[in-house]
Amino acid sequence: MNVLQFIQTTPEALAELINEGVKSQLEDFKKNLNTHNPDELLTREQTCEFLQINSSTCWHWTNKGKIKAYGIGNRRYYKKAELLECLKPLKK
Repeated sequence: MNVLQFIQTTPEALAELINEGVKSQLEDFKKNLNTHNPDELLTREQTCEFLQINSSTCWHWTNKGKIKAYGIGNRRYYKKAELLECLKPLKK
């Protein structure tokens, strides 16, 4: 365990150091948050996990046009950005 001693540090200077550290952490968080690929393709299993639904619900939503699937052969893929766009706010 590291021990820090703040000798001859004013409360204002300590607050400024903490503020700078928090700002730095937030900037790193923002950079990591915006690095996802909007056209990222998810498999059917990944889509179910992402939306927290079972595969039959995914199948029904795809057939009803609620979510859009893309395919190559027998494989189905879903664009993550489109899945997020399908989410609608609930009315109170």
